[in-house]
Amino acid sequence: MGKKRKHSEVEAATREKKEEEVAPERPKRTLSGWKEKKDDQANQTESTTFFRNKEKVLVTCSRRISYRYRHLMLNVVDLLPHCKKDNKVESKSSNGATLNELVELKSCSSCMFFECRKGKDLYLWMSKCPNGPSVKFLVNAVHTMEELKLTGNHLKGSRPILTFSSNFDKDAHWKLLKEMITQIFGIPKEHRKSKPYHDHVFVFSIVDDHIWFRNYQISVPHNESDKIARGGLDKMTLVEVGPRFCLNPIKIFGGSFGGPTLYENPFYISPNQIRALEKKKKAGHYVKKVKAKTRRKMHELDNPLEADEFSEMWKE
Repeated sequence: MGKKRKHSEVEAATREKKEEEVAPERPKRTLSGWKEKKDDQANQTESTTFFRNKEKVLVTCSRRISYRYRHLMLNVVDLLPHCKKDNKVESKSSNGATLNELVELKSCSSCMFFECRKGKDLYLWMSKCPNGPSVKFLVNAVHTMEELKLTGNHLKGSRPILTFSSNFDKDAHWKLLKEMITQIFGIPKEHRKSKPYHDHVFVFSIVDDHIWFRNYQISVPHNESDKIARGGLDKMTLVEVGPRFCLNPIKIFGGSFGGPTLYENPFYISPNQIRALEKKKKAGHYVKKVKAKTRRKMHELDNPLEADEFSEMWKE
């Protein structure tokens, strides 16, 4: 009889047989051909170095907002497919802390907060959360899409082309505002809710230290006879879509919804002061009337009428 093999020797022999029997791994098949592991590793290293924009914007408003300002906020939400809309927030409470928590819960990186005061004045906060900076604007000249009823129309979710006037490159605070606007209004490439092409333009221009916003559709003729060659911009036209609004910068803060003041607009006048001046003007008209009456009475007392000779003739 032959000697029995040890258990360890049997296991080693079976492993060697299995290794010999296992076939080499087949490369992956793609549309362009067979793909080897080396190509996958090279593509992975390239993808890790590529920057991907994951910007998400939280859009919310304060309680007791008027219907026109709420419609403006909804128009902005329709223009930005990478934004998330949330419930109303109480503006009188410590809105900075609550908004930062909301942004963190929604996994966003920026925030647009529409704050309405006295049912008349609309303020817009733009903030990069959680470390800042943040800007506070007064919103004027509001015209929603429902009011304007313009002929322009573009696809919902398409990416816009952002254009800025040359004034944005003059001062440091305008450069900061330009960068914040590009990050908030610029839709990330290959976002799941966006279309992969451009068919409208966002125009930001500075006039009288105010930022004016306009939205235009890029209109191109599609007839075979009028079709534009690539690079030909002669027949392209811009048709306004809406909405329209004007932003008056008040302050730029170093933190999110607060912090040290980086810039303060010296030409800003609050709407409360404007209304107080208008009331004073109206009160001035009444004061003038009262003064005129007192002057008339004083004049009558100083210059009394002489007695008439024939005033008592017909009393008998």
